[in-house]
Amino acid sequence: MATMASNDAVPVARSEQAMELPPIGLGTRISYGIGAVAAGLKGAVFNTFLIFYYNQVVGIPAGVVSVAIALTLVVDAVADPLIGRWSDVTKSRWGRRHPFMYGSVIPVALFFTLAWFPPSGLSNFMLGLWVFATAALTRTSLSAFEIAGNAMVPELTDDYRERSRLFSLRYMFGYVGAYGFSAVALATFFRATPTFPRTGQLNPAAYPPFVLTAAAVMIAVILISAIGTHSRIPMLRQSFTVSGGGLLSHVREMLGSFSNRAFLAIFGFGVFKYSAIGLYSGINIFFGTYLWKFGAGQLSILTLGGVAAAVVAWPLAPIAANRFGKRTSAMVFAILGVAWGLTPLVLSLNGWFLLPGDPRLLPTLLFIDVTYGAMVAISLINTSAMIADVVEDSAVRTGRRDSGTFFAASSFMQQCSTAVGILATGVILTLSHFPAKPAPGTVTDEMVRSLMLHYIPASMGLWTVGALILCFYPISRQKHQDNLDILRAREAEAVSREQVNLPLGGPMR
Repeated sequence: MATMASNDAVPVARSEQAMELPPIGLGTRISYGIGAVAAGLKGAVFNTFLIFYYNQVVGIPAGVVSVAIALTLVVDAVADPLIGRWSDVTKSRWGRRHPFMYGSVIPVALFFTLAWFPPSGLSNFMLGLWVFATAALTRTSLSAFEIAGNAMVPELTDDYRERSRLFSLRYMFGYVGAYGFSAVALATFFRATPTFPRTGQLNPAAYPPFVLTAAAVMIAVILISAIGTHSRIPMLRQSFTVSGGGLLSHVREMLGSFSNRAFLAIFGFGVFKYSAIGLYSGINIFFGTYLWKFGAGQLSILTLGGVAAAVVAWPLAPIAANRFGKRTSAMVFAILGVAWGLTPLVLSLNGWFLLPGDPRLLPTLLFIDVTYGAMVAISLINTSAMIADVVEDSAVRTGRRDSGTFFAASSFMQQCSTAVGILATGVILTLSHFPAKPAPGTVTDEMVRSLMLHYIPASMGLWTVGALILCFYPISRQKHQDNLDILRAREAEAVSREQVNLPLGGPMR
């Protein structure tokens, strides 16, 4: 494997050289996108149902569960960057991404299932430890799949708009996993019974089949994604030769990648936005149950709004990126979407919104959820596509295409921030004096009002601060094209020098 060096150009590995890639077929696109169902499903089930189950069904204090989930960020802080770096430098006959995709299947399903079935007789503290251990192992296993899958995008295509299309498809399937599965679960596993005529989500017997079905779905979609993209392995950039230095060398290179200004802006935005998303996911089911007084069937219909939102955002995100730029569209749609989504709560605080039992309530909330969700999804899609563009921006400076490292950092940021949001859910429930496993009629209007008063400013504040940080993201469409031109020129020179057998200077990369 050869490298090149010329004046101020950074050496580039031949295995990293640009190549003319054949178009991505429909089957490969769908296979790639469908893998996001696993992350979406796990996120919805953990963020929405796990804390609700342990707090409202088992009767564990919300603070214990939320702290246990939040502490998994310590594991993410170590595991995700190592997984990303390991993926970048892996050499195998299946390339550097697919071994992680295939290897994640069994651990994801196993640890996810164990999170819901603790040994009997555990104290609250020991239950918290159980949730922490199984949730951390689940997240680490799924990170192996997600990091490798996301890191393939800058290797599948260099095109600015095509990357938004791929992430649009992936986010659509992610929303199907999160909201589609939740809606089906609420309509089937949590349907009304004589013992639980309205709130099937409080039925302990509903959870085992719900969890086992979720695990089976995750196994299926991970395998579909890995097998469906397997034929692209020969066309993906393969691992390059890494200089010596062991673990310290890897750490230095990772830190060098993280110093990229564009990535830091995305990272800062992500910390705040995913904290807000985690908070929303954890607390929304409480509003549905105790503010709107919906049963499982109505919550199922409302949850389907997330799937509709993804379908709306899927074609619109690339259009918004092309017309306004990825940064502007990510910022504007985030702020507008969240402000619109909080409208029912703000109006309810002042007695100006529809009351529980009003036949117009469900369709009105469904419309607001679809439009709010679509705007937020557009923001999320284009932010992910921006990370793919950072790969070339960093490569101009370092000579390495560390896509696994960047998406590992993004995964760490996403999971940790979501955990912080879940921790905030526990804090807000505690401040609102929300009881664990309450008897019917014991949740008062004042508790629900306090929940809204704490949640609304927290959510809006997190999104606003995050969007302001994104102002520092510097890569425009023209800047991305300039980066591609620089890299292609270097790679063409490297190939030319190899063909005439000229000696090459500089370190091996």
